[in-house]
Amino acid sequence: MDLEFTEAEREFRAEARDWLAANAPGPLPSMDTRDGFEAHREWEHRLAEARYSVVSWPVEYGGRAATRIEWLIFEEEYWAAGAPGRVSQNGIFLLAPVLFTYGTAAQRERFLRRMARADDIWAQAWSEPEAGSDLASLTARAEPAPGGWRLYGRKTWSSRAAYADWGFGLFRSHDQPRHKGLTYFMFSLDEVEIRPIPQLDGEPGFAELYFDGVFVPDDQVLGTPGEGWRIAMATTSSERGLTLRSPGRFMATADRLVRLARELDPDPALADQIARAWLDAEAYRLHTYRAVAEGELGSATSMGKVFWSELDIRLHTLALQLLGERGVVAGPWLDGYLFSLAGPIYAGTNEIQRTIVAERVLGLPR
Repeated sequence: MDLEFTEAEREFRAEARDWLAANAPGPLPSMDTRDGFEAHREWEHRLAEARYSVVSWPVEYGGRAATRIEWLIFEEEYWAAGAPGRVSQNGIFLLAPVLFTYGTAAQRERFLRRMARADDIWAQAWSEPEAGSDLASLTARAEPAPGGWRLYGRKTWSSRAAYADWGFGLFRSHDQPRHKGLTYFMFSLDEVEIRPIPQLDGEPGFAELYFDGVFVPDDQVLGTPGEGWRIAMATTSSERGLTLRSPGRFMATADRLVRLARELDPDPALADQIARAWLDAEAYRLHTYRAVAEGELGSATSMGKVFWSELDIRLHTLALQLLGERGVVAGPWLDGYLFSLAGPIYAGTNEIQRTIVAERVLGLPR
């Protein structure tokens, strides 16, 4: 692998760094509050105006047609600048990749530009009360209706659903077992009953969605009815892989941890752990560049998901150890630590990911 960036890539980095230095806002209110949600939406409008919201997308949909390497570079600069988390991430990082692959030209025209501008923010509606990591056991159903479908059932732990505009998810549309007979729908949340789920901090980062005959027209089916599982697996690969949790996010956290250690001068044993954590973040960064350069993603994203989710916990745990009693006071490190604990659960639990690695990467028997 060539570790040297091209002149064009260095120029791209410098341009992004300068723009972010001039435009990235200070801390915004939590996106899990109504005011914070709208403040993040406004920030994403500004990103879109500068064509930095979706740099790797085609120009006609608001992007810069950047390469994957340039996208990784942008993500490094974005998180290093301390820019806000992306309230639009479910749409631009999870739904958009499969829209480009499986969507119709009309669907791309209808949804992608509005998604890039955060005019429409999307909720992920996968899990159900009895179908979490075992998504194929879902029971929410879709029944044919003139011109479309009617949706029935319940989704839970739907990310961003408390304030979002649209949702996407799987429903059982045909009388077939498990992975068969599922259809991938995109639906407005206007007619869905939304019940926010308060987190420990009282803020509704998730919601339950109740469908009682919600009508969805045929042109909001993604792909072929009954073949939604294949599309869903492409979505979850994006979620577990580099799009949702790029290495830039963890390198920025590791760099902040090192700066904190220099300020507080920890004992040698803790300093060694911090150095190891920084090296692991750099190793994940280099591994991702190699995988992107060589086109190796696929099932290997499950290995990355286990690695980055456990690394995130370790980085924040070390910061709280450094801070001692100060670490129990609400602040960025404590907030980051609490959020990191969800990493081994969302996007498919790490237990599930280890099974995928064992079977599909290592070739071990079931």
